[in-house]
This record gives sequence, structure tokens and C-alpha cells, in this order.
Amino acid sequence: MELFDAGVKGRGLRASRELSTGEVLLAEPGYAAVVYSSLASQVCHSCFRRQANLHRCAQCRFAHYCNRTCQTAGWDEHKQECAAIRKLGAAPNENVRLAGRLLWRRNRDQGLASDSQLLAVDQLQDHLRDLPGDQLQALQADVQTFLRFWSCGSKQHPADFISHVFSLIKSNGLTLPDQRGLQMVGLGLFPNLSLVNHDCWPNCTATLNHGKMELRALGRICQGEELTISYVDALNLSADRQKQLKERFHFDCSCDHCSRHVGDDLMAAAAEAKPSADAVKEVSAFSKETLEKVEEARRDGDHSRVLKLCQECLEKQQDVLADTHLYKLKVLSVLAEVLTYHRKFSEAAGYARKMVEGYMKLYHPNNAQLGLALMRSGVTHWHAGQVEVGHKMICEAYRIMMVTHGPNHSITRDLEVLPAAFRSMRARLMLVQLSWQPKAGGETGSSILCMTSRSSALMTPASRSAAWLRKVAPHHASSSLSVGTTEGRQETETQGQRT
Repeated sequence: MELFDAGVKGRGLRASRELSTGEVLLAEPGYAAVVYSSLASQVCHSCFRRQANLHRCAQCRFAHYCNRTCQTAGWDEHKQECAAIRKLGAAPNENVRLAGRLLWRRNRDQGLASDSQLLAVDQLQDHLRDLPGDQLQALQADVQTFLRFWSCGSKQHPADFISHVFSLIKSNGLTLPDQRGLQMVGLGLFPNLSLVNHDCWPNCTATLNHGKMELRALGRICQGEELTISYVDALNLSADRQKQLKERFHFDCSCDHCSRHVGDDLMAAAAEAKPSADAVKEVSAFSKETLEKVEEARRDGDHSRVLKLCQECLEKQQDVLADTHLYKLKVLSVLAEVLTYHRKFSEAAGYARKMVEGYMKLYHPNNAQLGLALMRSGVTHWHAGQVEVGHKMICEAYRIMMVTHGPNHSITRDLEVLPAAFRSMRARLMLVQLSWQPKAGGETGSSILCMTSRSSALMTPASRSAAWLRKVAPHHASSSLSVGTTEGRQETETQGQRT
């Protein structure tokens, strides 16, 4: 790939040769990265894996690590941060800590780009002048905190330059997912990836894999074609996507999907019963209000209220909103997850299947969010005993993840072994059916297998994947229940860049 002038979009990256589907175009380690303050004790500050029983830094008592290996690997980045935290008396927020790590790294490199960097980090666009008053005020508050936090000997920087650094982070930072893609756990800066421009129907995707941000081709890319990723969830109306991009990233999106309003008709469609425009408007308003209440109940951990609100909303939507309508998809998504949380897998599977069918009409066929939705839905169907449907979904999820995440990502490795668990389940179901033979006198055979109490005795070499299946569905529901976007998160949500 090569850097080029992308016209009104500024700088961009384009293919210097023909690229194939799933090909890794870039594997970039973070220039600087930090764990969110709210997850400081739950996520390793070196490898960004989320797990229990982390080891705390004995000096600052803030940073946590998997083990001595991770702590040693992360010491160069943490050493000066550790002293600054002790000096300040407490760890500041993630923006301040990331600015500190960025400047300590910049000082070590003497402000020069490394051989692998296409440009120095200072040359990234900051959009400081485009920030609204409230964001500018919050940024200046961070600057003042940073000036108290900074402890790098005699090397000091003026406040204007620190403001530029904070705005640079705001415009170019990437949120970092945990090893399972379930939750965003940190924030990092990847200068090369920041040069990749946005498109609502992109030809690339970015995924964190073993500490490096990988840029992968979603399909065949011709030589000279610009490389793009999506900064926002595709499951929004074009006008709403354009508004988000303008407010967060300070540019007007004129991509083909926005210009031609591709998919808007499906995402705002009425049901086949052809309800009146007034009915659609009324139910849409009710759905929006209900989803706000759902989000409030979710934050409070009131899953029973979430379930009640969604069931009432879905009943209102019946015969009014199409199955591809955004509000209906959001309700179906939450219903599938909260019912899985309550272990009502058969009901959850029905809603998950409808949700996936809607997603497949709207998402890019190699979209990572579609792959994750298929994975969760497949697992839910497995728990519900609908093995054939679940197996098909898992296989399609695996196909997508091989493109978006590659064979070495932990999610793909989990998916790789799941078909064995499905084959084991199918064999057990057949054994149950064969064993259900009436005896003389009307009694049933004693060889009937109780799958809930004796499943462990029937484990095959696929037990690892089966055990993962038993855990993953409730875990996905409890950890990711959200209505902020259709799936509650982006695999990699770009905080922005405009070069």
C-alpha cells in the first residue's frame, strides 16, 4: 500500500498491487495505548486481555498485568507513567495517560517517525479548531491535569502543543477490544491506520490481534484503489451516519451509500400489511422512547424490566414495522440477549434468527458485526437444541471471521472447534432418538439419555468447544446487552482521523 493525496479527504492509503479477500495489508503495533480507567484492575495493561486475578504494580498500585512476562514487556511504556502517577497521587483519566505515553514515546524517538511509520505522529490531523465549545472546555481541563501529571525531567511542552496532542488523540484514537471482542477495554494510537479514510461500505476492516491492529481486505481490491474502513455502524440511516461523522470526525460523508441512500428504504420499511404512515410514525416514536427506557434499565441491571419493555415494544411493532426496520432489529437483538441471560434459549433462538436474517440484508457480507451476530445466534440455537440451524450459522460466522480476523485470532480459533461440538450434539440427539424404544407393558427403555445431567459423560474430544458453548451464550448476554448500536458495539470503533 502507499500514501497518496485523496483530494477533499486529505491524505489516504491505496493499494499498490491487487489484493485478495482476507489479506493482511497492515499489522501495526500501537504507538501508545492505555486501558480505560474504569477497567484498570480487570484488563492487562500490556496485552489488553481481560481476566481475573491480575497482578498489580507494587509501586503505583494502578497498573495490572497477567504475569511477570507481561509486566516486563510493558515496563518501558509504564516506567515514566508509574512515577507520574505516584507524583500526582492518583491515576488521571485515559486521555491524560495516553497523552503522557505518546509524549514519552515521542521523546524517546526524538520526534522522528520509525522505519515502519508512513509519517510522524505529530503530522496527524487534530481538528482542534473544529471542536465545539463544550468539547474544547473538556479538552482544556485535561490539559491542566496533564501539566500536573507530566514528569519527564527538563523536557517541558507549551500548553498549545499539549492541546494539539489531546485533539490529535480525539481525532485519531482507536478503541481497543478485549481478546474476545466482547467489550472495548482501552484506547490507542496507530499512526498508519489513522491514514485510512472512511466509507460506509468499506473495502477493509481493522481488528486488534495479539497486540497489533490488523488491516484486512474484505474483498478483492484492485491496484490503485483507495483503502477504506467504516468509522460508524453501518446500521444507521444515511442522514444519521452523516450527522455522526460530522459531529465526531468533522467531515461530510459523500460516499456512494450516503449519496444514493442505499439501504435506507429497508431500515425504515413498513410491514407487508401496509400500515398507514401515521401508524408507522407513531410506532417508531414509541419504539425510540422504549429503547431509551431499555438502556436505562440495562444500566441498572434490571433484566426483567428490559425483557418486559422489549416484549411490549415488539407487540406494538407487529404488522407495522418490517423485520429490517432499525428499531425492530434493536428490539430483536436485546430480546435475544436478555432471554439468553435468563436461559430461555428456545425463545431467544427465534428472535436471534429473525435478527440475523435482517442483518444479512443490510450488512456487507463480510462485516465483522454480522459474523459476531451469527456466532452468538448459532450458540443460542445450540443451547436450544436446534443443532442444524446453529451449525449452519457457526460455519457462516467462521467464514466471515476468517476474512475479518484471520486464522490466528482467538475468536476464529474458538469458532474453528465449534463444528466438532455440533457433530457431538447431533450424535447424542440421534442416540436419544434410537434409545427411545417402548418396552413391553408400555415402559420406556432405561437407556434414555438425560442430556442435562449426563452430558459430561458423553463428552468427546470436542469437550473443549462444547464447554465453551455452554458458557458463551449467557456470558455474551450479560456482558454485551446494549442498544446504543444494533449490536451494542463496533469491533473496532475509530475515534476519527481526517488528514
